[in-house]
Amino acid sequence: MTSAQNQHHYLLTDLLKGVSRSFYLTIRILPKSVRDPIATAYLLARAADTIADKSTLPHSTRLSHLKTIRASLDAADSSAGHLEDLKLDAGSLADAREAELLEALPRLFRLLENLPQDDRQNVRKVVTTLTHGMEMDLTTFPNDDSGSIGALHTLNDLDQYTYQVAGCVGEFWTDVMMAHTDTLHVWDRERMVALGIRFGKALQMTNILRDVPKDLRIGRCYLPREELDLIGLVPEDLLPSLSTATARPLLVKLTRQMLDHYAAAEQYIFATPRQNFRLRLAMIWPVLIGLATLSLVTRNPDWLDPDRPSKVSRPWIYWMMFRSVPCAWSNTLFKFWVRRLRAGVEKAL
Repeated sequence: MTSAQNQHHYLLTDLLKGVSRSFYLTIRILPKSVRDPIATAYLLARAADTIADKSTLPHSTRLSHLKTIRASLDAADSSAGHLEDLKLDAGSLADAREAELLEALPRLFRLLENLPQDDRQNVRKVVTTLTHGMEMDLTTFPNDDSGSIGALHTLNDLDQYTYQVAGCVGEFWTDVMMAHTDTLHVWDRERMVALGIRFGKALQMTNILRDVPKDLRIGRCYLPREELDLIGLVPEDLLPSLSTATARPLLVKLTRQMLDHYAAAEQYIFATPRQNFRLRLAMIWPVLIGLATLSLVTRNPDWLDPDRPSKVSRPWIYWMMFRSVPCAWSNTLFKFWVRRLRAGVEKAL
């Protein structure tokens, strides 16, 4: 291999695997033609998220670093300048892989510059939007150790947030797949982008509901304050797990919205020809994991107890990945599995 090939392999294989084993599996199953833009966007977003989540830094510093990354994305030559200040932070990270990721940022931007123009524009657009979502976190919520809790105000705020941190990925995914997959050139882009955005929102909302207990303890409440007011609660009331029953009407309301979003995700997958086996499988996995997680959340009598997390096990994920392979060929099998998972959720509501 040449030096450039070695760097490419390290960044999109070794580094990617180190910072996300689950997403690495998704990347490996994708068609080769779309791996580079998808993996590059993920690594850049993951680096930005590492900075945004760095609790040892004040919010103002983290916001400044996010703006530095956006300046690099906006630059005519993303590999030039802008990133020098970020190097100071890599060595202070406890996680060696995350430190390695930040140290690799200049190389990741060079990788971005080597992508075809359309891919480069799509990656810049989605990572920029994702960093705005991270900025929304930092401007809405207090420092992790402040002892206070901030909250989103309305369902519209929540919808905007889920678009910025996940829904925009559905739009990005659609554009990349249409550009690189012959069988998808005939897609109605407007319709598929709308479905893709809802696909991303479904997955993000599932994560939000799963992580409510953990997020509350670092001062973050994504359940809108207006909705909590309707059931006589404030964010601080959610800290004792005894509030689970009182908060359940909001859980039910948000879950029903998510099931509608998951229906859009199913339509997105059905619109993908079965001959695109790898692509379908990469989309089937998060839907099955998401619905299984949602089933655990809705059936958990101690949903707000941080010691009783609603999380699918890693052995189940590996079992699901193996058993779901026929679903990529058969809409009937996929519908059957999804119908069972949805029934479990709806029964618990």
